[in-house]
Amino acid sequence: MEALKDKLESSFLVFENELNGQALGEVHNRRKEAFERFVESGFPTKRHEEWKYTNLKPILKHDYRVFLSDDNTVDFSAIKKFFLSDTDTYKLVFIDGYYSSWLSETTHEKFDICTFSSMLTKYRDVAEKYFNKALPKEEALASVNTAFAKEGAFIRIKRNQTADKPVELIFITTDHGVETMSQPRNLVVVEENAEVSILERHQSLSSKPVLTNVATEIFALRDSRLNYYKIQNDVHTASLIDSTSVKQYANSSVTVGTFALGNKFVRNNLNFFLEEEYTQSYLDGITIIDEGQTVDHHTLVDHKVPNCYSDELYKGIYDANAHGVFNGKVMVHPHAQKTNAFQQNNNILLTDKASIDTKPQLEIYADDVKCSHGCTIGQLDDEALFYMQSRGIPEKEAKALLLYAFANDSLRNVKIPALRKKLNRQIANKLNVNLDFEL
Repeated sequence: MEALKDKLESSFLVFENELNGQALGEVHNRRKEAFERFVESGFPTKRHEEWKYTNLKPILKHDYRVFLSDDNTVDFSAIKKFFLSDTDTYKLVFIDGYYSSWLSETTHEKFDICTFSSMLTKYRDVAEKYFNKALPKEEALASVNTAFAKEGAFIRIKRNQTADKPVELIFITTDHGVETMSQPRNLVVVEENAEVSILERHQSLSSKPVLTNVATEIFALRDSRLNYYKIQNDVHTASLIDSTSVKQYANSSVTVGTFALGNKFVRNNLNFFLEEEYTQSYLDGITIIDEGQTVDHHTLVDHKVPNCYSDELYKGIYDANAHGVFNGKVMVHPHAQKTNAFQQNNNILLTDKASIDTKPQLEIYADDVKCSHGCTIGQLDDEALFYMQSRGIPEKEAKALLLYAFANDSLRNVKIPALRKKLNRQIANKLNVNLDFEL
């Protein structure tokens, strides 16, 4: 890890020298502050409470190339399967960290759907107002991303506007013949009484180890509505560290669905900060992994003010020697009366070698609240399995049906029909069975 840290320090000097006039602005001041924090703290280890169940050493031991070239092209036919089919969408496609205009569809008419880099030059007031204002400063990997933040998606849905179609964010890493590291940065601002649905996906085309360290900041202003979905179903040589923070304001509703079905390693840091009253927050997650895979979910719902509602449901299915982590914290501050918060984490272990470390937490400092949390770890219901087999359903299909039914609740807030269909198909593939129906 020290070797990678040294490389990042030298790379940051190169990065600064290439910024020209941008190195003098407020945005870069925040980059420098973030990098200084990282240099002081270093990468987290298992001695850190928030990383006690996950070892980053195997992921950070590689000699990653930090800066990639922009000369690689990708045919649409090679990545078509990663997009939603039968649905018209706005598309922001990035190849090796560079915006691909010919694969993308953007707009500046009633809302801004464009790149992070163009936001830095065209909308400096927006950048200064929102950049690095939501991510917790103590998250080291988020600080690294902030330091190198240069390209990604910028989405701003203006006041009283509803995006007429979903937005797809696709980040592709091509095969460079070496280990690579990328740092996408996304900023989403949903203004007063605005609405949008967004789908994010990262995909490696390389046989070499790939590390994506992505950070996303979301600001949901008064009366806004946002559905944000993440498909994490990459190849077994790809690792993903995702830091997403949401700030919600009065009467806004935000759903974040995280569907972890692949990758060698995934760490999701998802934070909700409820800044004003009458917000609604929904956190849904499904994890289905097997041989040698690890998925680590860390969530925080921070109830700062009264009369807010949060509902969190994470489910996991672990096969072979897969390892899962769920650490979910709900914080209710002293003045956050009338809070209604629910958290549930349910897991199924399909083998004796699979494991899950789960730590649901409630910290409540108010007395007039409704808060509950629960956690289950178990195996398939033998009685239900026997009953289905006694009705002529083969064992393989019976197990798949039970697992499908178990996973179904985590798709409860998927509002895009094509996405729901795609996720059902991917879940069936992970369960290694073909089913002729959808949940």
